[in-house]
Amino acid sequence: MEESVKKVLLSLQRLCVKRECCSDEIYRKALQKMDGDAAAAGEILGSLKADAFVDDARYAAAFAREKSSLAGWGPIKIRFALRGKGVGEAEISAALEGIDAEKAEARLLKDLAAKWKTLEGEPDAKLRLIKYALAKGYGYDAVQSAVERTVCDG
Repeated sequence: MEESVKKVLLSLQRLCVKRECCSDEIYRKALQKMDGDAAAAGEILGSLKADAFVDDARYAAAFAREKSSLAGWGPIKIRFALRGKGVGEAEISAALEGIDAEKAEARLLKDLAAKWKTLEGEPDAKLRLIKYALAKGYGYDAVQSAVERTVCDG
């Protein structure tokens, strides 16, 4: 392995130790650091995958857990974001199965209750609440049920 490739490999290993990265992100970083040399970037990515520094399944699981619990994203928005990062469908599906559905629903209800307080009294409040929940990436059936519970309880 060439000296410049080793340097880039070492810097990307340090990055992967600090946080999870997906294959696409690492490939783009390697390509940039290698001034567009696709073969060298591919070699670096292959080495990182072989040494388990990069694992798309692990990345997808961590991403899904974080976005679901901390940001309150729903499965549709998570799936879309992971697709945009070049993660495969099998990894995405496995990651979404790892999300605790009860905690996600509780988070949605909490977010909707907080949003409902800001919208109460407005003529289109229920519609805006539905749009808000859909924008967070939840399916319509889940949103409709959650909104009804929020509006009736609120």
